[in-house]
Amino acid sequence: MLDPIADMLTRIRNAQAAGHAKVSMHASKIKFVLASILEHEGFVGRVEKQTDEDAHENLCIWLKYTEVSPTKKVPAIQELTRVSKQGCRIYVKKSEIKKVKNGYGIAIVSTSQGVMTGTEAFRRGLGGEYICRVW
Repeated sequence: MLDPIADMLTRIRNAQAAGHAKVSMHASKIKFVLASILEHEGFVGRVEKQTDEDAHENLCIWLKYTEVSPTKKVPAIQELTRVSKQGCRIYVKKSEIKKVKNGYGIAIVSTSQGVMTGTEAFRRGLGGEYICRVW
């Protein structure tokens, strides 16, 4: 696997398109931080690390849906896009961090002080690698 973050985002997109309740993947520190930000911002229900019988850590993300009618549910995440890719890294300054969908979405930025949302990075006056955009 060349890009584990892109793989994580794709797994979440595919699981929501199929209507699954949760999605599991191999855990890493960056994946756990990204999932925790999504949980804190209200895009996913719950995030936890689990250890299987082979002592491998897995990251379980419970997905969140809004019930439109008794037979139809809409995912909380409408779009999940990887911005900075392995072949073309995108770095932004504090002044270049823009609102996503006029404040309805979030940007996730990896700064020198850790991974955080774009609004938090802007508030702290930090720039960094623009990881993804969620709304």
